[in-house]
Amino acid sequence: MVYFVGAGPGARDLITVRGMRLLEEADVVIYTGSLVDRGLLEYCRHSPEVYNSATMTLEAVIEVMEKADREHKKIVRLHTGEPSLYGAVREQMDELDRRGVCYESCPGVSACFGAAATLDLEYTLPGVTQTLIITRMEGVTTVPEKESIESLAAHNASMAIYLSAGMLEELGRRLISGGYGADTPVALVYKATHPDEKTVICTLGTLAESAEKNGISRTAVVLVGDAISHCSYERSKLYDPSFSTGYRKNDKNGDML
Repeated sequence: MVYFVGAGPGARDLITVRGMRLLEEADVVIYTGSLVDRGLLEYCRHSPEVYNSATMTLEAVIEVMEKADREHKKIVRLHTGEPSLYGAVREQMDELDRRGVCYESCPGVSACFGAAATLDLEYTLPGVTQTLIITRMEGVTTVPEKESIESLAAHNASMAIYLSAGMLEELGRRLISGGYGADTPVALVYKATHPDEKTVICTLGTLAESAEKNGISRTAVVLVGDAISHCSYERSKLYDPSFSTGYRKNDKNGDML
């Protein structure tokens, strides 16, 4: 059996309890060595075979999985963050399906949520935005034309932009072209929740300059939108004394009943 496990955004204790227990029981671990903290392997109890997928092709990864499965071993495929986001897991699963190898998924905490925790952010502030867009700039992997940075920027929602830290001048220009103002707040979070995490608060107009000044050109998530400054938002109706829920009734004056 293969278990696809999200390692979380960086800090070792942000892996889920389920993910940690799967590591404890693993006979084979294939981990994304370019991003996953190798210290997570300290959770393993059985001195598993360990492979760094940063140096492997898809075919090599599948070969290891298939061989280990034939030997009735428990395999953990340890991905950074949340595997369903930019994790290239579907192609692995399809290959395993062709070979009759069973697998399960264990979710993880993605970088944009680790970054939000670092900065004490709420992406969906009432009166500001109720939408979070997770996207990326096109690079080696293309992006559908209808999902261009400009078209998504037109919503003026909160955005978390992955895999784009090396193209910040273009990113800033295209976000402004799409509809954000140059003074829109931005948080640039390098290696969210890792020990060497670095955060930079700036605006779209100063994004590229701020990144260069702080030496950030990779492994960073870009957070964009007015929710970053958490100003001028409305109080949530959920805890408003004048608002009734299925668990709390209030009178017309807003007094608790």
